[in-house]
Amino acid sequence: MVGAILTQNTNWVNVERAIANLKAKGKLSAEAIVKSRHDHLAAWIKPSGYFNIKAKRLRAFCEWCQAEGGCEALSDRETNLLRHQLLAIHGVGPETADDMLLYAFERPVFVIDAYTRRIFSRVGLIDGEEGYEVLRAAFEAALGEDVVLFNQAHALIVEYAKQHCRTKPICENCPLVRNCQSAAAG
Repeated sequence: MVGAILTQNTNWVNVERAIANLKAKGKLSAEAIVKSRHDHLAAWIKPSGYFNIKAKRLRAFCEWCQAEGGCEALSDRETNLLRHQLLAIHGVGPETADDMLLYAFERPVFVIDAYTRRIFSRVGLIDGEEGYEVLRAAFEAALGEDVVLFNQAHALIVEYAKQHCRTKPICENCPLVRNCQSAAAG
């Protein structure tokens, strides 16, 4: 869940560095994060970017998590209720909440990220302007309620985007190049 907050507006490699810093300092727990001084927490997570903002968001999440009885207590909550409660936390938006629900709580919630929007709009399956909830509902309806499938599909989307469908696409050897509007325009 820490990773879901730290990955906002950055890549996972930078998040791994920030998490490694927290681990090295023995501060990768809700209790330790809440007890840490803001300047220390911000310094430890600096590799993730926007470290002052993320330190506040991380602390807000950890304070809430502790007040609610910890991760075990949260695990017993119904998915829609838990999602609603996560969204009420400062700095937790739909993508971050769904990231937590899918990966930490193993709930059948599909994560819509920039990679998903980019790939599916380039191949013409979406226009890219749809709202988050519209896309999430469409993916969930198309794929059924399958945590393992959602996890694997999201991981494959991320990997595909890193390999081919970057902001500036690498169309050579791309398996979707025939269907890609971006490649056709280029």
